[in-house]
Amino acid sequence: MPSFDVVSEIDTHEATNAVDQANRELERRYDLKGANASFELKEGVITLLANEEFHTDQMKPILETCLIKRKIKVSCVEYADPQGAGKQVKVLATLKEGLDKDLTRIMVKMVKDNKMKVQAAIQGESIRVTAKKRDDLQDVMALWKGSEEIALPLQFKNFKD
Repeated sequence: MPSFDVVSEIDTHEATNAVDQANRELERRYDLKGANASFELKEGVITLLANEEFHTDQMKPILETCLIKRKIKVSCVEYADPQGAGKQVKVLATLKEGLDKDLTRIMVKMVKDNKMKVQAAIQGESIRVTAKKRDDLQDVMALWKGSEEIALPLQFKNFKD
């Protein structure tokens, strides 16, 4: 029986490239000269550093455009509140990976509500979908890709025919 797994992952190499590109963009920006602004990526968390909170607010669109150019969805970036004051302000931007329990339940419910002839089983942070026909699996992929409820990027892996 054909099957595939649905996961939500971010390509760390592309995220590193996006952060490097954003740092190069900061050097070119006249409005951020002397702001000691920089981006750092460590273990799925991007740190925005600047002198003032105003500068970190200006840095967010720069980061987001670099992520978009590298085909990373901006909806998987979650910003924390600014920390510190005075000489250094830090904002943490977490890159969300994996499907949480609520989202997996919503995705399985979407399949059941559309009465598709597939079986969807939740397996931790992924969903395994099996069906008798390959076309049914492709219909499920199209349903999830076209959904506005799912904001995270989805990858379809381990496709077996």
